[in-house]
Amino acid sequence: MKLILRKATVIDPQSPYHNQVLDIKLADGIIEEIAKDIDVADGYKEVVLEHLQVSQGWFDSSVCLGEPGFEDRETISNGLEVAAKSGFTAIALQPNTAPVLDNQSQINFVKYKANASATSLFPIGALTKNSEGTDLAELFDMKNAGAVAFGDYNKNVTNANLLKIALQYVQDFDGLVIAFAQDEKIAGAGIANEGEVATRLGLKGIPNLAEELIIARNLSLLEYTGGKMHIPTVSTPQSIQLIKEAKAKGQQVTCSVTVHHLILTDEMLSGFDTRYKVCPPLRTDSDRQALIDAVLDGTIDCITSDHNPMDIEHKKLEFDLAKNGTIGLESAFGALLTVLPLEVVVQKLTAAKSIFNIPSPSINVGNIAAISLFTTKGEWQFTKENILSKSKNSAFLNTQMKGKALGIYNNGQLVLS
Repeated sequence: MKLILRKATVIDPQSPYHNQVLDIKLADGIIEEIAKDIDVADGYKEVVLEHLQVSQGWFDSSVCLGEPGFEDRETISNGLEVAAKSGFTAIALQPNTAPVLDNQSQINFVKYKANASATSLFPIGALTKNSEGTDLAELFDMKNAGAVAFGDYNKNVTNANLLKIALQYVQDFDGLVIAFAQDEKIAGAGIANEGEVATRLGLKGIPNLAEELIIARNLSLLEYTGGKMHIPTVSTPQSIQLIKEAKAKGQQVTCSVTVHHLILTDEMLSGFDTRYKVCPPLRTDSDRQALIDAVLDGTIDCITSDHNPMDIEHKKLEFDLAKNGTIGLESAFGALLTVLPLEVVVQKLTAAKSIFNIPSPSINVGNIAAISLFTTKGEWQFTKENILSKSKNSAFLNTQMKGKALGIYNNGQLVLS
């Protein structure tokens, strides 16, 4: 595909064209020319979008797509199209499928299904067989097949020795361990953040301690073993402090926060709407503010949508029976712009590529074109009509958005929303 993006404002501090309004000439997946006014060339399509801005391609480090096994929730094909129209040139696919992505053939399967898509798919292999936390999965084989990290989605490894062995083992091939943190014994039957709101509503609470204890343990293991650990979806101020101290010691630890934890609080639970039932639970406004501060000071490395489609049979239930999870790809950019500056949003949506060892070419002549297209203009309300996913369990329904993702150019393909 050959095209010219007209009058695009480049948002890329690594590019010599940063903050300039320019035309970008693209052919067969490569940036051919960047200049003020590029002449129309034979065979080139002109793309003119109002208030167009472009950056290095965004990468979401935590996306669930259902397939294989839960295609009623989402398929790989449609999920990647949703990601493309939401501005993401790449996603990391969580292994919580049926069967679980815990061996080489499963990794090969999901990569094959994503072959022709504009958005690139990078699988996360399960850390333990069937994500049951008992035995390590075939980590080296999955790495060779293309797995970019290893973790059991939203499951804490209760066996500390198993996590210790995993951290030691993956160092032989520069592997990354994803260590979700929630002590299930302390969380117990909790379904909401422990605090005033849960008490008022009569919901069993999950204390911050459930997350913080496990993070403290996991960081102690990391200090002992060395290696690399990524802590996903942190949600409390003390978790942030523990990670900040570990980084100060020189430990190779990174962490992410979800979009919904930066925008929403446990006050949303007042109507018992299960769209707001997520893991970890939505916390208080002071927790939310602490997370925003940690994004701004660099303690939190990246932001994820933690996109997790759920079918209506598992969401339209009593609050305590409903499954956790919200979709988030479509709403991620517009929601983030309501609480963070543009350059911070772009940086946090691209930073995970270096964590997961995924190429991130800058916007420069001769480079591979992996470009997100968006605008910061306009305010609007996110409604059901804006949901592109098969599942509709969005915590952001009827939320005010600012700006909009317009699509991507990646893998030689243009996809517009």
